[in-house]
Amino acid sequence: MFMNVSGKVDEWCIQVELLSAIALSEPQCAYSGYSMGLSKKWLFLMRTTSDIGNLFDPLEEAISNSFIPALLGPNLPQHLRSVFALPSRDGGLGIHITPSQAEAEFSNSTQATAPLKELILEQRLSMDDERAGRFISDSKEAKSDVVKKKRKIQSTEKESACGNIPENERRLFDEISSRGASSWLTALPLKEHGFVLNKQQFHDALLLRYNLPFQNIPLSCACGKVNTLEHCLSCALGGYVYMRHNNIRDLTANILLEAGCKDVEVEPQLLPISGETFNYRSTITENSARLDVSARGVWSPLDKVYTDIRVFNSLAPTNNRQSVDDTFRRHEQEKIRNYNDRVIQVEKATFMPLVFSTTGLMGPKAEVFYKRAATLLSNKTGHTYSDSIRYIRLRLSFCLLKTILISIRGYRGNCFTRFNSYDNDFNLII
Repeated sequence: MFMNVSGKVDEWCIQVELLSAIALSEPQCAYSGYSMGLSKKWLFLMRTTSDIGNLFDPLEEAISNSFIPALLGPNLPQHLRSVFALPSRDGGLGIHITPSQAEAEFSNSTQATAPLKELILEQRLSMDDERAGRFISDSKEAKSDVVKKKRKIQSTEKESACGNIPENERRLFDEISSRGASSWLTALPLKEHGFVLNKQQFHDALLLRYNLPFQNIPLSCACGKVNTLEHCLSCALGGYVYMRHNNIRDLTANILLEAGCKDVEVEPQLLPISGETFNYRSTITENSARLDVSARGVWSPLDKVYTDIRVFNSLAPTNNRQSVDDTFRRHEQEKIRNYNDRVIQVEKATFMPLVFSTTGLMGPKAEVFYKRAATLLSNKTGHTYSDSIRYIRLRLSFCLLKTILISIRGYRGNCFTRFNSYDNDFNLII
């Protein structure tokens, strides 16, 4: 039996090596193929055969020495292997350490199928309603216990992996292990929905996720400052900060249109002030003030909602010193103090601050807003709510990720000399 297992492991090692070669040119497709296809091949064997963990050592060696370096590059810190083994929702990549995975899968499978095993051993030709009901109840309870056990183990593994992470990187790890930060990672690379990344983008996205050093980036920015990752995300030169904001703004307007909202407007101008007083001195009172997106039909058919969007740099010192929750709360409250009173008193409408981080998280109020949009989209299209909210999260996640990657690699200097076409005679040119 063990010889057969070793033979299968050798086959899978060859397949991992082939996938590693593909990852050099198509890393996103290779990762999707591994996480959604190849890694599922050995699950059945793990769940049905005991004491085979040590036989998976060659497979783990192929994954650690070939596949992971093909995705992220060579010479990775040793502590990251335990991080990569975590589920993507916990900040990992879902690339399990196969020897320990084999033992855990067999234990979970044995526990989950215990009621069925008991029923088979009874050798009944038929079951009465009472026995059938007890079997169904026991099966559900056993599966529920397995899920709770797995989550407890994953929580323990996450704490252990977090303990090996340097202190200055733990806040980033908290962000990437929060809800929504890993949406782009688990999506199929579908071009029609804009979910495709080229090899440079996917590689950079993983480096950004784990705060690893970037290659082939100028040491100094065109603005004259040191070109750190934090500076790349904050530098206004090149217009990439505005691009990041404007793309989220336009996508939000499109989502509201798809959800069936009416009177959707980008950058609506607010009504002028005519003697109204406000609770906060920081309230914006200029008559030319505009917000990002407005629409009717979000909360009720005729009422209007105004939104204002902010994408803050998670690596900036002003944000990095606070917890993730406190940072989102501060940015949301700042928007509320600036606009909420004016929108309520003058526009007789509601206001929602939509705050995002550069790691892909959205604030509590943005969560509420897009969940409502998902409900409206589900009602209009007939798709389930879970599919609708995942679709919205993926579109927002990829939109944000792509603009962040552009701000890291985008050119900020002058590569050509402009000339005034009006000074030329087009007849002579032609």
